[in-house]
Amino acid sequence: MPIRLRKFIGMIALVVLVIVYAFAAMVIAQLKLPDAPRWVQMLYYVVVGLAWVFPAGILIKWMQKPPAPTR
Repeated sequence: MPIRLRKFIGMIALVVLVIVYAFAAMVIAQLKLPDAPRWVQMLYYVVVGLAWVFPAGILIKWMQKPPAPTR
């Protein structure tokens, strides 16, 4: 796969990942956290706010992979 196509697909996937992840995190927070203590809310937002970095990093690593050598 050409690197330009891989980066384009990766960019689209990254935007979709961030939108879906943010929406899911917001829905979970609104359903589960309104009555939780402040420290639980803070811990949730810290963990969820950083957790998206791992799948995004894997996706970016895939995007940067050099193309396979042609024969």
